[in-house]
Amino acid sequence: MIRVAIADDHEIVRRGLRMTILGEEDMQLVGEATNGQEAVQLAAAQHPDVLLLDIQMPEMDGLSAAEKIHGDQPEVHILILTSFDADAKLYAALKAGVTGYLLKDTSGDELVAAIRGAAQGAPQLHPEIARKLMGQMPVPATPLDDLTEREREVLVLLAQGHSNKEIGGTLFLTEATVKGYVSTILSKLHVSDRTQAALLAVRYGLVDVDEV
Repeated sequence: MIRVAIADDHEIVRRGLRMTILGEEDMQLVGEATNGQEAVQLAAAQHPDVLLLDIQMPEMDGLSAAEKIHGDQPEVHILILTSFDADAKLYAALKAGVTGYLLKDTSGDELVAAIRGAAQGAPQLHPEIARKLMGQMPVPATPLDDLTEREREVLVLLAQGHSNKEIGGTLFLTEATVKGYVSTILSKLHVSDRTQAALLAVRYGLVDVDEV
């Protein structure tokens, strides 16, 4: 079961998220919070696999809560679910260590898929957010040239949101071997996480933006 928690100050939003999560057989709702401070306390008490977190909340905003939770419990995968697509909010969220950044026009099916992906540690980005980052992220001139064919195959699957275990199953590799490939890919691409690597894969045509 994927343990999911919700943090949003609007009751009607929480109700919709609650109904979506409770409708999935592989998900369990472990708690709800109405502000950032409650979100921090909820994460500490329930240790959810995935936390759906709004940005604009009273007492402590979502970005501050995300930074605190990620610092204390990096195993909790945080999915920002917000109506804000401003650059400042986006980059602050990524800096805070969130696993994904979704807008509130995301469909129920897309949200469920994002929760499952986030639970595996795979980056989850709304297509508009991915396009925004692609256009602004500084990158080396030819970032994919140094990758081997196998590393490219791993990068494609990584960008599509697959976990290390899933990549290993597809390519008939052990999870430890895939982890080594991912580390090498990040180093060669001069990026710090899977999300940035996925964006490079999209920017240079290795995968389509809608696959991220």
